[in-house]
Amino acid sequence: HLHDLAAAAGQDGWKAWAYPISVDLLFVAAWRRLRTDGPSRLAWCWFLIALAASLGANIATAGLLDLSDVPAWLRILVAGWPALAFLGGTLLAHAPADHARVPDLAPEVERELQPVSEPDPEPDSVAVPSPEETPALPVAESTPIPPPAVPVPAALVDHARKVAADHEHRTGSRIDIDTLRARLGVPPHLADAIAAQLA
Repeated sequence: HLHDLAAAAGQDGWKAWAYPISVDLLFVAAWRRLRTDGPSRLAWCWFLIALAASLGANIATAGLLDLSDVPAWLRILVAGWPALAFLGGTLLAHAPADHARVPDLAPEVERELQPVSEPDPEPDSVAVPSPEETPALPVAESTPIPPPAVPVPAALVDHARKVAADHEHRTGSRIDIDTLRARLGVPPHLADAIAAQLA
């Protein structure tokens, strides 16, 4: 139906066959975007545009339109369709890198960061030494205690490496901690631990 409508609108030869192919490819690109990235207004918009083009051709060639005398507005629409289909396919094929899906690692991170709680000892099982039995402890110099290392899942570190490499490829400079934290959606202390492993 799309071929017949395009041929009636002045597109002959291989150009008339390009119209059904372009509509089908637009369908496939929009559906793939919906399946991989979830609900998307952009994907639904181009899916409905391709659906309207396909159904419109079916209805128009079912006897509702005189194919020997195609109106001017339909000729303009058919002539502009290749550029419109190319724009839609390009927008669907090239998703922004900032919207890349981040693996759901929150439960794993939360499990590894959760402190292990030890049961409190029974009151009568603790022997309290008397003041005479308490040995005198030597006075030690106060030294700063380094903060405990934050465990980082290996999958999160691998994903952070990909994000950092993509940022350096696009901008030409190494990714800073604030940008890394925003891209990964992790708290500051976890972003610092990840950045230390990437250094």
